Amino acid sequence: MEFKHVDIEWKADDAGVIEGYGSFYGNKDHGGDIVVAGAFADSLATGRKVKMLSQHDPYSVIGVWEEMADDEKGLRVKGRLLTSIQAGKDAYELVKAGAIDGLSIGYRTIKTKASNGARLIEKADLWEVSLVTFPMNEMTRIDAVKAADMSRRDVERLLTQDAGLARSVARQLMAGGFDAINAKQDAGEDIEELAALLKSRCAL
Repeated sequence: MEFKHVDIEWKADDAGVIEGYGSFYGNKDHGGDIVVAGAFADSLATGRKVKMLSQHDPYSVIGVWEEMADDEKGLRVKGRLLTSIQAGKDAYELVKAGAIDGLSIGYRTIKTKASNGARLIEKADLWEVSLVTFPMNEMTRIDAVKAADMSRRDVERLLTQDAGLARSVARQLMAGGFDAINAKQDAGEDIEELAALLKSRCAL
């Protein structure tokens, strides 16, 4: 079994549902590996239940992965933290606090090749996806806890500090969504670009 850590982009709601990417394709991680598009397709086709663990500990099951897809960007995952059990509840609280912001896949390598000093992982057998403290791949990041579970100040901080929006734009977005943003004439073309970007992110 090998492990590959990645920062992830995900969302978590107050029911403990999380979604995002567990692995991105074409990105060289700190270990010198590049996962090739489609690497997990055959493994997912077997229908095996991939486990949701904490820190790769087989004795710490914290939830269930309910959906997985091998798309053009990477390994898309969606699941549910079991907040009815203590381990799942603890994991959710750590995620909300920002103490845990990464995923790590546990897999068995099936086919690899060397390329320009990197190891290309062309095919791998996926066994588990864990929430981890220290990620390896810098491509992605946990980017949101669902707004319904955050204070107004937390949401504004997320939009200004993490997303880099001007405070006035962030407040308009919070107050009225895309309609309010698009109506803000003095913001110029950047508003249209922002709306397009956010819409594309929401469609993932």
